Amino acid sequence: MTVNPRNALNAYTKNALETEVASASPHKLVLMLYDGAIVSIAKAKTHMESGQIAAKGLAISKAIAIVEEGLRQGLDKTVGGDLAENLDALYEYMSHRLLQCNINNDLAGLDEVTRLLAQLRDAWAQIGTSVSAANVPTEPPATAGASYGKA
Repeated sequence: MTVNPRNALNAYTKNALETEVASASPHKLVLMLYDGAIVSIAKAKTHMESGQIAAKGLAISKAIAIVEEGLRQGLDKTVGGDLAENLDALYEYMSHRLLQCNINNDLAGLDEVTRLLAQLRDAWAQIGTSVSAANVPTEPPATAGASYGKA
């Protein structure tokens, strides 16, 4: 019996990610979504630069799915108020921008969305740091604006 090392690595990676997701707090899950979108855009950029059209499209589609199905759908606008509404509009812009980048092979647009996601990720990470330092649960308070407590 022979084992394909690539298949074994993929199985291990998938299992490790599933374990991390299952044990993560809501705050950590949002960080993971930001990280996943940023990594997908970086892969799309590499594929775009090397002319791998199908792979570029898949990577951008994954980034759009993370933004739309993870970040955007996770917003609770009834709790988050204006901040959640603003984030919703920003996520919509990012998804549209990524689609346009895919169609037009726009590297600068990918960089723009990456910067936006990185800024939001950093702000979200700071919320977790300040909340943890105060010895309270890692979910942001409802008054912080954007709530990701919605299932």
